[in-house]
Amino acid sequence: MYNNILTENKGHVLTITINRPNQLNALNKETIQELHEALKSGDEDSGVGVIILTGSGEKSFVAGADIKEFADFSIAQGGELAMNGQKTLFSFVENLSTPVIAAVNGFALGGGLELAMCAHIRVASSNARMGLPEVSLGVIPGYGGTQRLAQLVGRGKANELVFTAGMMKAEEALKWGLVNYVVEQEELINKAEEIAAKILNNSASAIASAIRAVNAGFEDGVNGYDVEIEEFGKCFGTADFKEGTTAFLEKRKANFRS
Repeated sequence: MYNNILTENKGHVLTITINRPNQLNALNKETIQELHEALKSGDEDSGVGVIILTGSGEKSFVAGADIKEFADFSIAQGGELAMNGQKTLFSFVENLSTPVIAAVNGFALGGGLELAMCAHIRVASSNARMGLPEVSLGVIPGYGGTQRLAQLVGRGKANELVFTAGMMKAEEALKWGLVNYVVEQEELINKAEEIAAKILNNSASAIASAIRAVNAGFEDGVNGYDVEIEEFGKCFGTADFKEGTTAFLEKRKANFRS
């Protein structure tokens, strides 16, 4: 079905693996489109409650974009590349109703780090290395990297990483809040699945509302508090709210998923 990615459903968890090991899982146009399709399919599947995104092998999550695809682009083509990529994959992931956990299993550079930063939660293996080396190629991050990195680690550290084209080790990334957890390589998917299991105990509709509310706080011209009030109110009209409150009053565990 796909040329560059693998998908596996286990319970209510969909794992999507970027599978271009000979290219260190670099993102080309086809891979970006396939990821969009797999993520969209997972988001629309009521049986999927969490999506885990990872790379094949033990070296690389995604080592960047496939530079040979755009090395000869014009100004207009470069702008279109960034706009289409953000719409198709990066902003798409961030605004997905289903929570996405990035299991960063090695190098996450350029577009790879940008992809990890779009995910709602990040877990890294101890050998992971993260950075945005674009300025060493005479360009800047174009898939939201300058914005999301500054949101996650602060403007000063983001400037340092972007300007120096440097790499951050996993433990440093944890210290700066770029990742939520660091574990050994062999424990990486287990840790992502452990977080997924905790998420699956809760209401899918409420989590979707929470994603929209949290994201609103980072949108220009949008009042995150107002969105939170709106989403809070909407929850009262859901079957999950009825089940959750009834279960609490009856002193039993809520059953949000069949």
